[in-house]
Amino acid sequence: MDNIALDLGFIQIYWYSIFIFLGVFFASLVIMIESKKQKLNQDFMINLIFYSVIFGLIGARLYFVLFNLNYYSKYPLEILEVWNGGLAIHGGIIFGLATVIIYCHKYKVPIVKVLDIAALGFVLGQAIGRWGNFFNQEVYGGVTTLPHLKELGIPEFIANNMYIKGEYRIPLFLYESIWNFAGFIALLIVKRYKYLKSGQLTGVYLIWYSVGRFVLEGLRDKEFSLMLGNIRVAQILSLVLIVVGILFIILCRRGPRFDNLFKEEAKEIRF
Repeated sequence: MDNIALDLGFIQIYWYSIFIFLGVFFASLVIMIESKKQKLNQDFMINLIFYSVIFGLIGARLYFVLFNLNYYSKYPLEILEVWNGGLAIHGGIIFGLATVIIYCHKYKVPIVKVLDIAALGFVLGQAIGRWGNFFNQEVYGGVTTLPHLKELGIPEFIANNMYIKGEYRIPLFLYESIWNFAGFIALLIVKRYKYLKSGQLTGVYLIWYSVGRFVLEGLRDKEFSLMLGNIRVAQILSLVLIVVGILFIILCRRGPRFDNLFKEEAKEIRF
């Protein structure tokens, strides 16, 4: 399968870039819809999304490059070739989280409330963005067979594109995409709980995503795993984020039952 969606001669548009864009677009759409329900200033949210996307992408690329420094030190110009893949989601989470915290602190906006809203959009964006890996033929697992893929109910167009390096591979990108879509639905259900406190939705997101990533990372081809010796970095970070998620849920429930609820309207932000 060709990973180039459109070749205009002077510029090539890659499927990977398209799905990253679609992930960002729908994540932003969800965030704007939910922030409007929460009475958050829309100009503030647009600016926050803009900066979070920019620094999140920089963080995702920087994280990947740092763990592949031996290669990129020899070919530094390839650092800019993000359309070929190489965006580490944990780097995006770290930089995106830092951006939200700094920007919300600057304008005195409840950080955990904004993080909850961002979590709703982010998990959906991850689910969509994973399809860019499909067209780049990356993020796959061990060797399998075409009949086995069909027995699992994998659509034919996906199964056929899993023929990589002379063998059929397990489509882990699809499993993670499905897991994240399910996570989006789970967060929509959880946020309906009337006693949900600000920050707890973020905790649920961190736990949900990290559990799935930990399991799937263990099945991933090492070529697409960032390693520290024989240890998969993503699994270590997943365990850390699970603990952080649990702390969010526990610590944010402190105080009177009706205080600091997720459904409370945030104060209007003035510029």
